Amino acid sequence: MRSLAKFRAHWALALMCAAVLPGCVAAAAAGAGTGIYLTTRGAESVVEGSTSDVAARARSVLGEEGVTISETKTEDGGDKREFKGTKGDLDITVSLQRQSPTTTKVEVSARENLAEWDKEYAQRILNKIVTKG
Repeated sequence: MRSLAKFRAHWALALMCAAVLPGCVAAAAAGAGTGIYLTTRGAESVVEGSTSDVAARARSVLGEEGVTISETKTEDGGDKREFKGTKGDLDITVSLQRQSPTTTKVEVSARENLAEWDKEYAQRILNKIVTKG
């Protein structure tokens, strides 16, 4: 009797793993194909282009999206930049950091309130920054 219960438990575990695995594989494949990864608060990617070029693209995309930029920061001689703004009740942040002379790490977040983030919107903004180049 115990071996039958053990057998059923193993099969149940195998079926649960099989059900979850395709979604994980698909998400990993999508991230690998686009180079855009979801984070706990938004999306990030390493983008082709110098920090100043990517900053210009980011400003352009934020303008197209109707985001009102309220704050900008530039540090480390331009190697780090940040844009903060709002669109409706979303607080948008785009952070740039030089990775090499030809690549820039871009992080985008869209905060709805203290505990909620609109990752899909952040990903959409980042995708526009990536494809604008």
